Parts: sequence; C-alpha cells; structure tokens
Amino acid sequence: MRARLKDVAALAGVATNTASTILNRRPNSWASKETAARVFKAAEELGYKPSRAALGLRLGRFKSIGVVLPDLHNPVYTTFADLLERRMRDAGYDLILEHSRTDLNYEKRCLESLLERQIDAIAYFVSDLESHLDFLKQASKTTKHIVALTGPSKTPFPFDAVEMDFSKGITDAVEHLLDLGHERFAFLCALAKGQDAGDRPNVFNEMLKARGIPEDQNSFIRCAHDVSSARDTFGVYLDGLSGPRPTALIAMNDITAIGAMRAASERGIRVPEDLSVIGVDNIPLGECLPRQLTTIAQPLEELADATAELILDRLKDKEAATTPKSHKFKAKLLVKETTAPPA
Repeated sequence: MRARLKDVAALAGVATNTASTILNRRPNSWASKETAARVFKAAEELGYKPSRAALGLRLGRFKSIGVVLPDLHNPVYTTFADLLERRMRDAGYDLILEHSRTDLNYEKRCLESLLERQIDAIAYFVSDLESHLDFLKQASKTTKHIVALTGPSKTPFPFDAVEMDFSKGITDAVEHLLDLGHERFAFLCALAKGQDAGDRPNVFNEMLKARGIPEDQNSFIRCAHDVSSARDTFGVYLDGLSGPRPTALIAMNDITAIGAMRAASERGIRVPEDLSVIGVDNIPLGECLPRQLTTIAQPLEELADATAELILDRLKDKEAATTPKSHKFKAKLLVKETTAPPA
C-alpha cells in the first residue's frame, strides 16, 4: 500500500500540515532542522513521494511538457525530441510525447488530448495551420503555453514559434542542380494524411520557370511520409513515364529520398550517374548510404535550444506580456555524393 502524507507525519511525530510544509520545502516553514530531518527520514523509510498532480494543482505548475511528433519513424523528429528532452530535463521538466502518425485528424486528437492533461506547455510541428485554428482557439482559453515549430507564414503565428525557413536551402539546391547541367526535374513531396499540396506545385514550377526550365520538364509527385510509400510512388512514376525521365530529384525529406533511390536502383537507374538526388533534414542515416546523401540541413540543436528557451521563459514569468515571440532559422544545402552532372 502506498504511503500517505499522514503516515509520514505520524512516524515523524508532527502534524500533517507540518510534514507537507517541510516535504514541499515551502519558504514559510518554521520547523527546526531536527524536525525537518526527522520528516525527511520518515518519508525515506516509508518510500513516500508527494503526488505531482496534487502539487501541480496547488502550485499551478506540473513540471511536464507535451510534445506532438508527426512521425516517430523519421529520425529528424526523434532526434529533436531527444535534444529537447535533455534541455527540459536539466530544467526539471518531463516530456510527454504524442505521435500523430502524419495524419491531420489524429493530430487534432493528440493536440486536444494534451490540452486536457496536467502539463504546463505544448510544443508541436505545424503541418497545416488552417487545420490547427480550432485547437489554437481552445489553447488561448487555457493557461498552457504553446510553442510551434513552423515555417514562415504571411499570417503571424498567434503563439510563440520557432520558424524554420527552407526557401534558401531549396533555392540553393535548384541552383546547384542547374549549375551541374540538369534540365529535367522531379519533386517528391511527402504529405500528411488529409493534407493538400496547396501551392507547392506552383512554387516549384515558378522557381524553375524563372530559371528557364519549362513546366513540362518539371514533375511534382505526392507520397506519404514513410520510406515504403516513397519507394512505391516513385517506382510507379518511373514505370509510367512515356518520355525522357528526370535527371534530378529533390525529395522533401531524407526518408523519402532514400525510398526513391531504392526505386531507382531496382530499375537500373544509378545515383548519381543517371539521377541526382537531394533530400531534406540531414539525418545521420544519410551519411551511411553507399553514397552520402546530399541534403538540405536544419539545425536541430539550435531548434531544440530555441524551443526550450521559449517554454522556460514563459513558465518563469507567467505575468509577462503575452505578445508572441519567434526565433528564426534558415536551412542550408550540404553537397555530398548523390549529385553529379547528367549523363
């Protein structure tokens, strides 16, 4: 049977509220050092641990942070979670993870579930701002702090945000491929279940059109986030081509780039001799492939630091002005071994 506070008080020979004051280290405690030592010894003997839920309700702080990850199978998200957990643990906070499985409907459930939990803040990756508006309206009525990891938006995010701008990295990737002499491109875009591609195809088309590549030499391919979907989708695309195939592929994360490379290999297409490939994220696995994956890297340690800083600053001073803050970062192209001039 779990020891109760009154059991500790009885063993130490003090009143229950005295034991509570000592164990919670309240500054208004009048107890002598001998009394405090007796209470702590009794708690240790009985294996007593204060209820975090009860303590959180009294202090208005639960020392726990909720984090929603889109895909536990993608090392970029688990690496970020590990980095954030280390920083929050150093500050005395635990992480509660929710896995949205790259599904917009399930993602809403995860976010709503965290609003009902005894936690102090929520950090999550914004997959689609429009689908999150209801959640954000609900969150604004609670005492929970929100930090979103998101991309630049015309509409300012209504809470604290860590902004990751991939535009320069993608532009540099396109310029790198053009400098190598590529004229036929494919973009493999991983989308969450229920997510629309939005204006992404137009953005890529316009980017290449401005550099002299006509629209009919640029293919936009949708797939899911997992490596199997990327492999199957890109394989079906290659099998269905009736004209010249692309000589350059940009995949919107490293996992899908790896799946596409496998599909190409199964059809006798060599990387990079026949097909140059660029991913996004710079996951460690990309360094261990037969050819190191050229990628657009995001600074995960800095993103985790910025997320932790925003959360801790808010929790340190709950009465501070609530104007949203943001930290901005830019992705960087890392040229490795999977790009080369077209054959």
